[in-house]
Amino acid sequence: MTKNTNRKKLNAAGLVVLVAVAVFALLRTSTPARAASAQNESQSSSALNETTMSDQTDLAVTVYNSNVALVRDTRDVALPAGDFQLRFMDIAATVMPATVHIRSLTDPGKLSVLEQDYEYDLLDAAKMLEKYVGKVVTLVRAVQKNGSTEWEETKATLLANNPDGPVWKIGDEIVTRMSPSGYRFSALPDNLYSRPTLAWMLANFGARRQKIEASYLANNVSWNADYVMTVTREETSADLDGWVTLVNNAGTAFKNAKLQLVAGDVNRVTEAADDTKYDRLYTYRAGLSEPVMIQENFSEYHLYTLNRRTTIADKESKQVSLLNASRFPVEKHFVVNGQQYYYRSAMASGSPAKDAVMVYYKFKNEEKTGLGMPLPAGTVRVYQADSHGGILFIGEDRIDHTPKDEQVSIHIGNAFDIVAERKQTDYKKIDNHTFEMEYEITLRNHKETPVTIEVNEPIGGDWEMLNSTSPAKKTAAFAAQFNIPVPKDGASVLKYRVRVRY
Repeated sequence: MTKNTNRKKLNAAGLVVLVAVAVFALLRTSTPARAASAQNESQSSSALNETTMSDQTDLAVTVYNSNVALVRDTRDVALPAGDFQLRFMDIAATVMPATVHIRSLTDPGKLSVLEQDYEYDLLDAAKMLEKYVGKVVTLVRAVQKNGSTEWEETKATLLANNPDGPVWKIGDEIVTRMSPSGYRFSALPDNLYSRPTLAWMLANFGARRQKIEASYLANNVSWNADYVMTVTREETSADLDGWVTLVNNAGTAFKNAKLQLVAGDVNRVTEAADDTKYDRLYTYRAGLSEPVMIQENFSEYHLYTLNRRTTIADKESKQVSLLNASRFPVEKHFVVNGQQYYYRSAMASGSPAKDAVMVYYKFKNEEKTGLGMPLPAGTVRVYQADSHGGILFIGEDRIDHTPKDEQVSIHIGNAFDIVAERKQTDYKKIDNHTFEMEYEITLRNHKETPVTIEVNEPIGGDWEMLNSTSPAKKTAAFAAQFNIPVPKDGASVLKYRVRVRY
């Protein structure tokens, strides 16, 4: 029994020794490899936790005519498993942090956001000094020696960075109002960033490489429409070229971007906006073809999509073609507008009052004439050919958002060769609330062609036209309109008497 017991103990001890030797050998061979692997993984994780524009696979920018843009930035990024921080760089400096949204396009349900930060304390010389208060800075000064410039370096501790200048400690002395040629800093502070950055604390339970999309609203990106209308010499038809003028002051360039424009009055609040609300204002339309801009109805707005990608540099104003229409019919109108105060009291006797004769070009925005695209609000600049074939600028006006099949009226200026004079020929007070007035409006045409002049009279009150030399049309509750033909090199006189009760 004793020998068997001893033999079992020896066998057990030998087994323990063999296991220990094997484990020791395994550790000797595997530990360096595992340590190297862990180190590589740590370095890889550290390197992959930052994404820049070089990772970008798609960019879409939707610009509203209210100085704001929706940016959708898609990138292909390697993501560690579990919780980690991702720095999303190369974004617009004017990003509205409360509107930022990130999602995975590869594994939408397996990537979640734990925390979100916007790092906007950007690097510049003044902020470097602020961050180095209490630390050593190398002061660099240019010194002239023997006719040449040498750079002298001095170590100094920055005690304070005041508005009137830094305070330094150099050796045992306190120095102020020193103006070195430059500063040298030993390192970049952790809380300063070379460019705007979004930082997320994410939890990843999906693939190690994913396409992620960051969307946000950015201020200081705007667009407006500009139009060039060229009227023929006969003034019966015109050509219209529409341009979109984009202005980017967002602090970043939008390279090779899908561009969309939203025309309409989008309601915005002064507080931080709800991102989901603005998501509904974005639509991407694939497979675009000519013309240059594709227009579509979108909610209560109109969406214009450029059928190719474009680049909008920072601090750039860029023009993109919107529409082209040729030889659509136009009409020229001459208009005289009276004033409401004419009907409040007796006018002073003496020389007749002169009213401006305004000149308008009018056309209908309809498809059968080559137009028909909803026209975004903008400035229309009008040109006309002279007798020598040259093109001259003759006026401009701003139009509002104009749907299809609506009339467009452009005021280009006042007529030179048509004169309108007005005088009050009678004024009678019937009672405290009732008055009768009689007017005579003389229209003289010095042009070589006859014209018809539209005369609008904003009478006001409860009025009745007692008599007139031309038919009066009631265009509104408080307004009457006359259309008066005037021969070439001739004159016409409009006379009417009106009773007004206030």
